[in-house]
Amino acid sequence: MRLLERMRKEWFMVGIVVAIVGAKLEPSFGVNGGPLKPEITVSYIAVATIFFNSGLSLKTEELTSALVHLKLHLFIQIFTLAFFPATIWLFLQLLSITSINEWLLKGLQTVGCMPPPVSSAVILTKAVGGNEAAAIFNSAFGSFLGIVITPLLLLLFLGSSSSVPFTSIFSQLFMTVVVPLIIGQIVRRYIKDWLERKKPPFGAVSSSVLLMIIYTTFCDTFSSPHIDLDKLSLVLIMFIIVSIQLSFMLLTFIFSTRNNSGFTPADTVAIMFCSTHKSLTLGSLWID
Repeated sequence: MRLLERMRKEWFMVGIVVAIVGAKLEPSFGVNGGPLKPEITVSYIAVATIFFNSGLSLKTEELTSALVHLKLHLFIQIFTLAFFPATIWLFLQLLSITSINEWLLKGLQTVGCMPPPVSSAVILTKAVGGNEAAAIFNSAFGSFLGIVITPLLLLLFLGSSSSVPFTSIFSQLFMTVVVPLIIGQIVRRYIKDWLERKKPPFGAVSSSVLLMIIYTTFCDTFSSPHIDLDKLSLVLIMFIIVSIQLSFMLLTFIFSTRNNSGFTPADTVAIMFCSTHKSLTLGSLWID
């Protein structure tokens, strides 16, 4: 009974394990073009659901207040689109003399140049009681900035250029992020009393959608043909990624919790998730 109670309380962590195991057992179900059609259900419906859900749950005053928090926005965007990729580049100069596969290092630099994640940072910030409105703004704004800045960063650090489908990326972000958020806010005006009385499980809904995104991501991973890479390089790069993630999260925590930082604990949560996480969903539009 105690185990079941613990599992019920930690259902999201259990869900992550189930999603990964399920993807490993039957990856063809959740790959692009598969029965689940993640290119539609995840790229459009799931992301739109998350931001519609946020539009419903957030008070308009909270969104308005987040919009004018310029210091927080500058911190997040400068960290994720300038400090992050530059630090990765310096670190990779040291790693380039090791035996780690060159393409894995280039992949790490590519990820480092990506904008903040569109949905996961919002969900994680909300789940631990952070400033959800700030996370929404910076995820959306960072993604729009990334349309222009990410190709420039890739050219600067990797010397590679590519044509960017600006219109399609912009329209996808607008239709899956901005429009659902606005619709959610409009609907909230008419059912505000009901929402405050019933208190729907907004967090659980968003977390469930994130589990779907995790499942389809691992379906793609497990269905990909095996790449001829030595196991030592893979193990080392996994260790490096975890170390970088933890180090950057600690760094943002230290900077945002100083006495004169001007950030609240809720702001710190949003900063930690939005500044240090990267969007592979958006990045795949360039990588592919």
